[in-house]
Amino acid sequence: MAAASTDWLDGYVARRLNQVTDLGKFLDPLVDKLLILGPLIALVGLNQIPAWTVVLILIRELAIAGWRVQQTEISGANLWGKTKTVVQIIAVALLIAPVTGVWVQIAFITYGLAILLTWVSAAFYLWPLSVSA
Repeated sequence: MAAASTDWLDGYVARRLNQVTDLGKFLDPLVDKLLILGPLIALVGLNQIPAWTVVLILIRELAIAGWRVQQTEISGANLWGKTKTVVQIIAVALLIAPVTGVWVQIAFITYGLAILLTWVSAAFYLWPLSVSA
């Protein structure tokens, strides 16, 4: 949660001081992916979550990152992408927290929602391509 907070603060300060750069627009999503995928891979190693669920997230993230690299103009994340990242962070926090009872179910439901939003956000991210093509 501390890493996610500093990531958010960095973006907030950059926008507030009007110091948003193309490099920042490119690197920030990559840092977000490491922030999410690192703990998820560790949770797979601990047999806390199935590997295929992380593969679903990884496929989307690699596909969008590869697509973004090929763009001539780097755009920031849209609302769907930001929502996806927030839900992923919450899900990871709940999955690694020492929760019991109903909180375990809430953690897995949140993780399922994160996976769903991962793919929904990809569709909305790429939707303008299919409309303009």
